[in-house]
Amino acid sequence: MKFARLGAVGAETPAIVDGGTFYSLAGLTPDLDADFWSSGGPARAAAALAAGELPEMDAANLRIGAPITRPSSVFGIGLNYAAHAAESGAEPPIAPILFQKAANTVAGPNDAVAIPRGSTKTDWEVELGVVIGTRASYLESPSDALSHIAGFVTVNDLSERTFQLEGSGGQWSKGKSCAGFCPTGPFLVTPEHVDPGNLRLRSWVNGEPRQDSTTQDLIFDVATIIHNLSQYLVLEPGDLICTGTPEGVALSGRFPYLKAGDVVEIEVSGLGRQRQEFIQA
Repeated sequence: MKFARLGAVGAETPAIVDGGTFYSLAGLTPDLDADFWSSGGPARAAAALAAGELPEMDAANLRIGAPITRPSSVFGIGLNYAAHAAESGAEPPIAPILFQKAANTVAGPNDAVAIPRGSTKTDWEVELGVVIGTRASYLESPSDALSHIAGFVTVNDLSERTFQLEGSGGQWSKGKSCAGFCPTGPFLVTPEHVDPGNLRLRSWVNGEPRQDSTTQDLIFDVATIIHNLSQYLVLEPGDLICTGTPEGVALSGRFPYLKAGDVVEIEVSGLGRQRQEFIQA
């Protein structure tokens, strides 16, 4: 199943997508929120769709929002592709590196993004995002993790590298939490339709290729990440985990950082494509 949210910022309508047609879930749930994921919402939505109970939406002229409401937490995993660790000048980690992004960074996949005030090193990062479906704490093994997933999303883990690495005191969140720095979607795809170990991730800047890799190159796979995090914190329904980015970012020194007027496009196979125009703050 694919889920989406359509409409103006703060007034999105939840929807299920079938064969390219959007069907409103407004009569079934207020939103695609923690209660929806944790209380069997996807199964109810599928049943209502099969019964012909959901009205079609005229989606052509509607903004596409993030396919999740604002989560309680957004977690990021750093240096989780060996080639990206190398281009960053770091050794591959021996355990998942955790940082947090502010929850209010979650934005629509095609929303404009403002270059932060004073920024000279705004960077793109295509990533596989994982949305938690049920509470996870102290999981016994990685094999227990997959049952706690609501679905998968395309994420751009935007970063300001000066804020992240030079003025952060060793913590990355200052460079990860600028306004709009977590475009998410367009769709949430439920786990039965996704092989998270075999997805292609690509990015382009002004139409020029930047990143092109697959999740086969992840150092820590999705199940390992969720299991590991659950030993240190409680993952709540609706929480978003950004699982890391492949090589090909501006931090590598091979490409210029973003400036106002640039357009970034990213894509994760099967999960949809994003497009952001960058504007001056």
